Amino acid sequence: MLGIKFIKVQPTDYVLQYRKGKLVREGAGLSFFYFLPTTSLVRVPVASVDAPFIFHEVTSDFQEVTVQGQITYKISDPSKLSQLMNFALAPNGKDYTSDDPEKLTQRLINHAQVLTRSSLKSMPLRETLGRFDDLVSSLRESLKKAETITSLGIEILGVSILAIKPTPETARALEAEAREQILQEADEAIYSRRNSAVEQERAIKENELNTEIAVENKKRQIKEAQMEAEKSVQQKKRELREAEMATKISLEVKNKDLVTLATENAKQEADTKAYSISAMMRAISETDPKVIQSLASVGMEPSQLVAFAFKELAENASKIGQLNISPELLRELLTKQENN
Repeated sequence: MLGIKFIKVQPTDYVLQYRKGKLVREGAGLSFFYFLPTTSLVRVPVASVDAPFIFHEVTSDFQEVTVQGQITYKISDPSKLSQLMNFALAPNGKDYTSDDPEKLTQRLINHAQVLTRSSLKSMPLRETLGRFDDLVSSLRESLKKAETITSLGIEILGVSILAIKPTPETARALEAEAREQILQEADEAIYSRRNSAVEQERAIKENELNTEIAVENKKRQIKEAQMEAEKSVQQKKRELREAEMATKISLEVKNKDLVTLATENAKQEADTKAYSISAMMRAISETDPKVIQSLASVGMEPSQLVAFAFKELAENASKIGQLNISPELLRELLTKQENN
């Protein structure tokens, strides 16, 4: 009605109002009335945008790979971009008058593909598959520094590569090679584990043998100690026997000396007695027998004197003619003999 319209944009949209070719209003999230016949509106989205991509490229060793990733960007200078690309709105205030807004994302993807192709040409397949991070870092830095992107007032927020896949045939070949390598590593691990087990078993056997050797050495030391102790005991016993024998020998020597001394003393006593007897016998031999008999009869009893007298009579029987002995004398002698 009368060409007056109202527009309200979101905070993630930057709107520029031109009237008769001059900029009269700009900003994010604005709402205002405008006169359609004399007003041109430009709306530039300033929210972050995720632009997924998928490339088919060739590595330095002529292997085809598929690179799948995503670019996250935002328009940091809407005024600059509005001067280089057409973001003008149609009279209905909703649609764009050109397809430039759709081409912006494709332009970024194309530039990212060129940079990716440049990186992959210098990398073989194995290196490509194993260097995701290096490729992402290189692509991010190249996009941020690209003059084509900075001139549009675009800021690169992030770059990510989700997958790099070779062709199915190459993937199967790599899988087979990797599988063989894994199996080889598994075999080596098994051999290593077996060798380790053998080494451990050998170490255990050596420890057991060393333990047995140590035990035998201890037993030998104990036996040697026992033998030394027994030898010491035998030595002490021998010394004790030698001491006893020495004591006995000393006693025997002393006994010998004592016997010798006793023999000498007995001999001297015998010699003294023999000399005394010899002297007595000489004295007796030189004395008149009658005197001796008289001395011997001193202190004799009457019966003994009578017996001595009968002996004298018997010795001189040839000289005696007749001898008369009274019965009273014989009776007296017999009675004393019975009493004794």
